Amino acid sequence: MAEMWQLKPLLLLIAVLLGVLACTVAGDGGMPLVIPITKDADTLLYSVSAPVAENDQITNHLVLDLSGPIIWSTCPDGYVALGCTSPACMQAHRFNPPNYPQTGYGRPDADNPHRCKCTAHPYNPVTGDTASDDMTQFTTSVNATDGWNPLYPVSFVVSTSCAPESLLTGLPWDNVGVVGLASSALALPAQIADTQKVPNKFALCLPSAVSNGVAIFGGGPLFLLPPGTPDIVATLAGDTPLRKHGKSTGYYISADKGIAVNQIQVPLDGYGAAPLPLLIALSSTTPYTALRSDVYRAFITAFDQATSEMARVKPETPPFELCYDSTQLRQARMGYPVPQIDLMLEGGKNWTLFGGNTMTLVNDNTVCLAFVEMREENKQYGYGGGPKEAPAVVIGGFQMENNLLVFDMENQRLGFSSLLYGKHTTCSNFNFLKFPVPA
Repeated sequence: MAEMWQLKPLLLLIAVLLGVLACTVAGDGGMPLVIPITKDADTLLYSVSAPVAENDQITNHLVLDLSGPIIWSTCPDGYVALGCTSPACMQAHRFNPPNYPQTGYGRPDADNPHRCKCTAHPYNPVTGDTASDDMTQFTTSVNATDGWNPLYPVSFVVSTSCAPESLLTGLPWDNVGVVGLASSALALPAQIADTQKVPNKFALCLPSAVSNGVAIFGGGPLFLLPPGTPDIVATLAGDTPLRKHGKSTGYYISADKGIAVNQIQVPLDGYGAAPLPLLIALSSTTPYTALRSDVYRAFITAFDQATSEMARVKPETPPFELCYDSTQLRQARMGYPVPQIDLMLEGGKNWTLFGGNTMTLVNDNTVCLAFVEMREENKQYGYGGGPKEAPAVVIGGFQMENNLLVFDMENQRLGFSSLLYGKHTTCSNFNFLKFPVPA
């Protein structure tokens, strides 16, 4: 383990974003970039991963955070801090982590008393801990893609924040930091858009197991195996508007008509819920979808009634409230055959969740409804010190797995595919080999 940390942790940031080893060439730009995604079985977090350049037998990770506005990692000795007047420093101080006071733009440079070193505030989305550390820059490399395969490595400069090793608590054991994917200038999508002259748009396809998922930055297309599957990005036309919530850099959508179970709208008025529309946040670091208490109770009651004839398992398996005898349920193409759940969104489109995204197997005989009651830490969701009003729903990673999500920051739209099992494919079916698979 000690040898692992001697691999110069922030240089691992370069490796994590690599689609290739250290020998890279700069591309011409203008093409989308592709990065593989893995899921950690212990923490249920999703990471970008690649071989470490110094040792291709070791793989390291940076956790993906949809609400994170910056990229941060532990730093090696000898890095160069950015100055307080640099453009990246100006961007870094447009937001603060939750409940973290503004502490100024920087600190004196011990080697040059006439220079101010820029400080940023990296934030751990799992523990809620925050630190102050230097902003710096590194050259990294990511593979360009035609939507079918990785093509060639493209090198570019990325602005990042350093962080102490203590900030890694709660992240996967071989993790060195966090990649922010939020709607900010220092998040990875915007930095790629700026350096590669591609649209500020990315497609995210989270895996459900140990095999790779995929993220494509700069638009599409995206083709998944088996051969003959159409470009999935092209089938999504910006299904619903992205909304703002205070100063948060996270992604939000609006459910104008609320939630339906078995195509019947869940009545919220009897549970003290706020009136429609429901504000919905998306979080890659929340394992399961969390609902605010008033909405959760109405939703659980509706699902309980819709499944009254299904064999229950008692006691429940925390944190889940509704659990069922899995031996009495047969698996279908879209997962366990349970009532579908619809988020009835602004613009008239429903985000439909089937058994593959709503029921999780907790042991050989028990499957549970994978929705939880919102905890206190979700009530100040995301960066920015936004309004105290919590979103009604925070969609977690489990509900996004094997769904293609397209975040279009230029047009402020979110596209979503629903469960890809219906298209006979999964998020693990991108061909990361560097040669075409015959049709």
